[in-house]
Amino acid sequence: MKGLILSGGTGSRLYPLTYTSAKQLFPVANKPILFRVIETLREAGVTDIGLVVGHTAKEIEAAVGQGEPWGVSITYIPQAKPLGLAHAVKISRDFLGDERFVMFLGDNVIEGGIVPLIQRFAQSDWNSQVVLTRVDEPQHYGVAELVDGHIVKLVEKPQNPPSNLALVGIYMFDRHVFEAVNAISPSWRGELEITDAIQYLVERKYHVYPYVHHGWWIDTGKPIDMLHANRLVLDEINHTFEGYVDAESQIDGKVTLEKGAEVINSRIRGPAIIGKETRVVNAYVGPFTSIYHHCEIVDSEIEHSIVLENTKLIQIPHRIEDSLIGRNVRITHSDIKPKAYKLTLGDYSQVGVL
Repeated sequence: MKGLILSGGTGSRLYPLTYTSAKQLFPVANKPILFRVIETLREAGVTDIGLVVGHTAKEIEAAVGQGEPWGVSITYIPQAKPLGLAHAVKISRDFLGDERFVMFLGDNVIEGGIVPLIQRFAQSDWNSQVVLTRVDEPQHYGVAELVDGHIVKLVEKPQNPPSNLALVGIYMFDRHVFEAVNAISPSWRGELEITDAIQYLVERKYHVYPYVHHGWWIDTGKPIDMLHANRLVLDEINHTFEGYVDAESQIDGKVTLEKGAEVINSRIRGPAIIGKETRVVNAYVGPFTSIYHHCEIVDSEIEHSIVLENTKLIQIPHRIEDSLIGRNVRITHSDIKPKAYKLTLGDYSQVGVL
């Protein structure tokens, strides 16, 4: 089987962080989400992977290369505009040929692997397998209606959902999907919807098998989703200890210290991860926090947050919580009087102050 990863979205729901970086390269537990997807496919034995890319193509290609770090082969497939998931399949025909393939959204995080799903589909005579999960607000997703365990209807972001079973962004197809994507028309959003393509297969009696996933799954499109994914992954991964901790520091719970990380006179409560060459001095890092590489956390407290590379938090008088902090940011305490907030913020920023 071949793999197809979709990484062409704009990431608008994560502005301003994605003004300057592809959302698929945003790290969860200090590893870019896209890297996790590639690893998931490789673990399932899929090593020939097409990567559909948009306006962030150069950044993604610089980060992923030809796939050597993972032992896979990457083929880049440019998508000029994000015209829908079915459109991404359509433009990937030359790469995919007539082989069976698995399609994975490049900004999704799912509990466990997909090895059993891949094996089951590869050994079956099914034309498609789609992964579903139960969600609280199905109107925001593609939704499937099942009768006696069979898909009878799929609809994209319905106002009145027929069920709470959402498509999670993992699909498997054989060559008949190209018949479908070439037959459907753009939706009201101007996109070729993958739900319409699957509905086409269902109506023409192709065998579309629904697999209901019972573990967690996160679409990391919004800041709150990113923090939730970070929390779940930190609790799941195997933690390692390669950094330095002095005698005055305290490490509690599941904590990763990457190579070159230093913890001085500080307390780290896991699950948490401290990145390469990052220094934590006279500080507190609380649970569910990821600090990326080459950062400094000095005389400050932070928890349930993600801090990206080369950022410094220096002498912050109050604890930082529930925050996404971007690259090359410097947050410091100021003694200048009169006391006032002085802020330079990008579009769509959100700040809560006391």
